[in-house]
Amino acid sequence: MIDTSALFHDVIAEADVAPGQIAGATIGDRKVALIRDGETIRAFKGTCPHKGAPMEQGALCAAGDESWLVCPWHKAAFNAADGALREPLALDPLPQYPVQVVDGRVLVALTEIERAEPARCAEQKSVLILGAGAAGVAAACALREKGFAGKITMVSAEATAPYDRTALSKMTIGKDDPKASAPPLRSVAFYEENRITRITGRITAFDAASRTATLESGDRLQGDDVIIATGSVARTIDVPGADLPGVLTLRTQEDATQIIETVDPAGSVVVIGASFIGMEAASALRQRGVGVTVVGQTKVPFEKQFGREIGERLRALHAENGVAFIGGRSVERIQGQDRVSGVVLDDGTELRADAVLVGIGARPSLDAFTRLSHAEDGGLRVDSFLRVADHVHAVGDIASMSHDGHPVRIEHWRTAQAQARIAAAAILDETPPALPTPWFWTQQHGKKLEYLGWPDSFDAVDIDGSLQDFDFLAILRQKGRAVGLVGAGRAAVMAQAAVDFDSVAQDS
Repeated sequence: MIDTSALFHDVIAEADVAPGQIAGATIGDRKVALIRDGETIRAFKGTCPHKGAPMEQGALCAAGDESWLVCPWHKAAFNAADGALREPLALDPLPQYPVQVVDGRVLVALTEIERAEPARCAEQKSVLILGAGAAGVAAACALREKGFAGKITMVSAEATAPYDRTALSKMTIGKDDPKASAPPLRSVAFYEENRITRITGRITAFDAASRTATLESGDRLQGDDVIIATGSVARTIDVPGADLPGVLTLRTQEDATQIIETVDPAGSVVVIGASFIGMEAASALRQRGVGVTVVGQTKVPFEKQFGREIGERLRALHAENGVAFIGGRSVERIQGQDRVSGVVLDDGTELRADAVLVGIGARPSLDAFTRLSHAEDGGLRVDSFLRVADHVHAVGDIASMSHDGHPVRIEHWRTAQAQARIAAAAILDETPPALPTPWFWTQQHGKKLEYLGWPDSFDAVDIDGSLQDFDFLAILRQKGRAVGLVGAGRAAVMAQAAVDFDSVAQDS
C-alpha cells in the first residue's frame, strides 16, 4: 500500500536510470537504489538489510521469470519487483519506496511501501529446530516469512543469542576488549515477537521415528517436523601436549573470549593449520600486535582452493603484515609444563609460543545422531529437499548432498541459510527454491577474496587483473570447463555470478 500523502523528493533524471543497471541517489542521509523495468521505475532502500552494503554497487540480474537485485558484499538477492527476499545472507526483504515520474524526473518518497502479511498456515503444527547458528535462525525466519503460524522451538548448546559466527575469526579476536562479541543475527526481542522459543541445552540423543530430541538435562522435545542444524565443532589435534592450558580452538563466542583474555598483544602465538579459520585468525591477531607464526602442511596456503598463484599472493600478504608462515611441516608435539611454552615440528624445529591456536578445520556436530544415515564424508545423507528421514531435515555443515554423483558437504554460511530456506519450503509443501552455487568470502589483512563454485578439482586458472593489487577475477577450469570463480575487487561481477554463474564464466 502506498501512502498518497508522502513527501516526494526529486532524485534523478529518468533517462539516467538505465536498463539492467542500478542507479544510486541520496535523499538527505538516506541512500536509494533505482532500477528500470520496461517503462516502470522502482526505488528501494539503497543499503542491504544484512550489513548495510551499498546496493548500487551490486547487480541487477535475470533469474528465471524474475529480476533480482543482488548485494555486492554477501550476495543476498531480492526480487526487483517488490524487494522480497529470494536468497540469503539477508534475513529481511529490501524496503521499497513509492515513485512518481514527472516531466522526465524521478521523484521518490521515503515512506516504505507496506507489505501484505502472508496467509497464516499450519497453526496447529510444531517445528523443532536443533541448532541456532546460521541455518537454524534462517529456518525460523523463513517459516515465519512464509506464514507458518505454529510453534517454533530452537535448541542451542550456547546460552548466547544466535550470532554471526563468521565475525569471530575475521574481527572479534582482533580486539583487545574481552567483552568484544560477534554481532547478533537477530535481537532478543525478535524471537519473542515472532514466538520463537529458545532453549539452552546439549542434545544427547535423537529418535527420528518419533521426532524426539533428548537433552543432557533429561528433557525431551518433540516436533511435527524437525530441522537438524547443529553445525560443526572445531577439530582438535592429537599430539602430546594438546591438553595444556593455552592450547586454544576457535568456534564459539566463548572460544573468542578465551583467546582475547589469553593472548597478550606483546606475546607470541603459533597457529597450527593454514585453514581459512587459521589464516583469518592470524590476520586478526596481528591487528593487536601479536607475534604470529602459522604452521601449515601445505607449502602454499589455499593452493587447493584457489590455485598456486593466488595462494602465493596470500602468503606474501601475510608476510607483508608480519606473519611468519612455515609450510610443508606438521606439529609433532606441544611443549610446556604448567601451560604451553612452544611447539616442536616434525623436522625438529622448536617454536616458542605463549599460546597455540589450533585451526585444522571442523567436523560435523552429530554425536547425538548416530542412528541416522551418514555419508562417507561424515555428514547426514539428504535428498534434494534436505530430508534425512520422514519429516526430518538436515541443513548446514552436517548436510551431505549429492553433487555430480558424489556426496559433498558445504561448510559455508550462505549455503547453510539457503538450505534452511529449502527445508522451510518443503515443510510447508511449497516448491523449494533451487540451491544457489556455493559462495564464501575470506577477509585477511584488509583484503577480501570471494569464491563461487562447488568444491571441484581444477587443472588451470585464468587470471584477469592484478594479483598484487587484489583487483582480479580468476576462473578455475577443469578440462576447459569453468568450475569456480575467485574474485577480489570485483563485487558487481561476483554478485551477478552468484545468480548466473555460467554466463559470467563464459563472458569473462
